[in-house]
Amino acid sequence: MDEFGLIRRYFARAGGDGCVRVGIGDDAAVMMMPEPGNALVAATDTLVEGVHFPVTLDAWHVGWRAVMVNVSDFAAMGARPRWMTLALTLREADPDWLEGFAAGMFEAASRYGVALVGGDTTSGSQIVASLQVMGDVPPGRALLRSGARPGDTIYVTGTPGDAAAGLDEFESKDASPVLRERFMKPEARVEYGLALRDFATAAIDVSDGLYADLDKLLIASGCGGELYLDRLPLSAALQERYSRDRQLEFALSGGDDYELCFTGPAAAPPAADLPVTAIGKVVRGKGIACTEDGRAVKYADKGFLHFK
Repeated sequence: MDEFGLIRRYFARAGGDGCVRVGIGDDAAVMMMPEPGNALVAATDTLVEGVHFPVTLDAWHVGWRAVMVNVSDFAAMGARPRWMTLALTLREADPDWLEGFAAGMFEAASRYGVALVGGDTTSGSQIVASLQVMGDVPPGRALLRSGARPGDTIYVTGTPGDAAAGLDEFESKDASPVLRERFMKPEARVEYGLALRDFATAAIDVSDGLYADLDKLLIASGCGGELYLDRLPLSAALQERYSRDRQLEFALSGGDDYELCFTGPAAAPPAADLPVTAIGKVVRGKGIACTEDGRAVKYADKGFLHFK
């Protein structure tokens, strides 16, 4: 099967929100803004076999994750994802793998009404899936990393650290099904990100580790932060299987959670069907000062880096 047959068989599907004027099959896609005057938002992420996911991860979950890591950026921006393009590199056109990948990708995309409108397929020495997601946000309503101010409270959704622990024990015969699933099937917090547009002063998604991603937000805002380690919302599955030191390592340094870390007033944030926890405070100065039960704790982490 050549690349054009591959595209027709696995990826050329009808769908969209009526705003796609030209989709798969032409040199480029043409879309109309759903709301005239809205700002265009675009994000791109790449998954590389053996770097972003184990080579033993099944194709369905590779497809699911390829979408979720991108729409998570939209959640952090308070933006609505709408369309995506796919650049896929494969060693071979394996029908079973392609069927699974496409199924996982389209199921994840359908959660948010995202349509595939174009892309490219190539052959190479390893699997590489790059997705660009495009969408929109009302003018001036995008959440940025740079809006935090001294006195703001720092919040996080969900239970950070689960995905990193799930990856750590991915190949283990007694791996926790809860933690393993948290790595394989993350859930982007898009709807909650939209709700935060009227509350949050700054936001970022937790992809490289909570400590490092919070540090990025604070640097962009020109502020420092206090992080209360005893308030981190840790899942029962994580606490049951790991020592306190390892729990903190996963929660602070592990990536792939795709939760939202955001700042805002001390008043209750918007309600959600998941934990939303106050874990610190924005202060004047630089850096993050960690405490546990009121005692200072030294901690430093740069998060995941591709080039060191």
